[in-house]
Amino acid sequence: MQPTDSKTSTAPEATTPESARQTITIPPNKKKSKPSSKTRRRLKEAEPLPFSIDGLSHDGRGVAIYGNGFGVDDGHIEDKHGKKVFVSFALPGESALVKLTNSRASFEEGDAVSITANPNPERAVPPCPHFGVCGGCSLQHWQPDGQINFKQSVLAEMLIHQANAEPDTWLAPVVGDRLGYRTKARLGVRYVAKKETALVGFRERSSNFLAELNECHILDPRIGFEIENLKALISTLESRDKIAQLELAMGEQIDGLPDGNQPVALIVRNLAPLSEADVEKLKAFFAARSWQLYLQPKGADSIQRIALSADDDMSQQFGRLYYQLPEFDLTYEFIPTDFTQVNLSVNRQMTKLACDLLDLKAGERVLDLFSGLGNFSLPLARLVGETGSVVGVEGSDAMTARAADNARRNGLNNTEFYSQDLTHDCSDQLWANQGFDALLIDPPRSGAWEIMQYLPKFNAERIVYVSCNPATLARDTKALLEQGYRLTHAGVMDMFCHTGHVESIARFEKVAV
Repeated sequence: MQPTDSKTSTAPEATTPESARQTITIPPNKKKSKPSSKTRRRLKEAEPLPFSIDGLSHDGRGVAIYGNGFGVDDGHIEDKHGKKVFVSFALPGESALVKLTNSRASFEEGDAVSITANPNPERAVPPCPHFGVCGGCSLQHWQPDGQINFKQSVLAEMLIHQANAEPDTWLAPVVGDRLGYRTKARLGVRYVAKKETALVGFRERSSNFLAELNECHILDPRIGFEIENLKALISTLESRDKIAQLELAMGEQIDGLPDGNQPVALIVRNLAPLSEADVEKLKAFFAARSWQLYLQPKGADSIQRIALSADDDMSQQFGRLYYQLPEFDLTYEFIPTDFTQVNLSVNRQMTKLACDLLDLKAGERVLDLFSGLGNFSLPLARLVGETGSVVGVEGSDAMTARAADNARRNGLNNTEFYSQDLTHDCSDQLWANQGFDALLIDPPRSGAWEIMQYLPKFNAERIVYVSCNPATLARDTKALLEQGYRLTHAGVMDMFCHTGHVESIARFEKVAV
């Protein structure tokens, strides 16, 4: 079966999210939301209860309240009236039967097992048959445009709550592939002797057990619809109970480049040495699909590429993968363990949007913090031209070297890349004192709080902040406003459709004194 809604033709309009004026409920801490074994046994035997869904939590779950429209006869005992219930698979305005899965003093959690009245107009039929069991995604019951508009509302609410800020302009959400988009993942593997089959996939929701999958509609279909074949392959191996994980990375097929006709790479985590017969089975399977094969018996240093043909370049530990940014005539080379954006279609639009927001002119100098393999640095370098320059700074030595190599391969001579621990004030470094017109920052989920403390020293007129965590973006926005910047634009990008995660972007401009 192939994805039925792989793309959307139009993005939602850019509007100020109305729900930002309201309070979106903060979900409970994940550690606190794990039920005890005693609670699980008690709730497993309990009948589902009716609830009215009044709102949503930040992670997209419905929120209901005991006693709202229901009484003691419906199972809403008086002692619980006013208590919140976080309901998976439910949307606002709906009436649902809810199977409770966790009960704590201040909140409860459950799953909507049926919608009894008032289905939300944005409710959708989940495209994946494993949705609800597999923990890989959580929002397939919701139309994608509804998901991304809600995520923009979450960003707006966080900006107001944490920074007392609203942008001058809300950007239209960036949307791309919404199914079959994920090109990076780690899949668990476990052989179940009683069933004489291997399990391959993500873990079940709120569980350490692997979900029993045959397909995945979120993964790139080159892997997502090969899961059943991978299970069958692993089940035939002599060491089938010694395979623990598959780490996958995918790029674009670019014939004519080294390994360019092998755009899929899988690292097989084998807990014991594989027999020659097992290796030959793997080689035949991977060669038939033009995939790169790696074995990892121990740590990352032990990863070894397995040659599938005489044409494979075995001079280095890893083969090559590629992706392109056609808008800027750029081709990136990376290896399977490198960090890359998981949604290539959104990444193409994101890089262009970031460049547009910086509004660069020829001859300007740009600083790119957390530059990685040059995902933003190289487009920026194209725009400022030979008379301008881009300085990229990254914490990983390997990624810094990869960025420099990518710049060279793309004929860019106006870039410099440095490896630096950005959690410490590095404004006294030579590269930091060259003067910058604009700054781009793309930090990890923890944000860039440390950098906010010394960022004014760079004296950039314009800043674009790309974030995979709206909470830390909102926190850092407050710091930027206090340092004399104005929030001019903000928006979200549908990098992780059908999950509770979202990519955000914000533009800041220095206020004239």
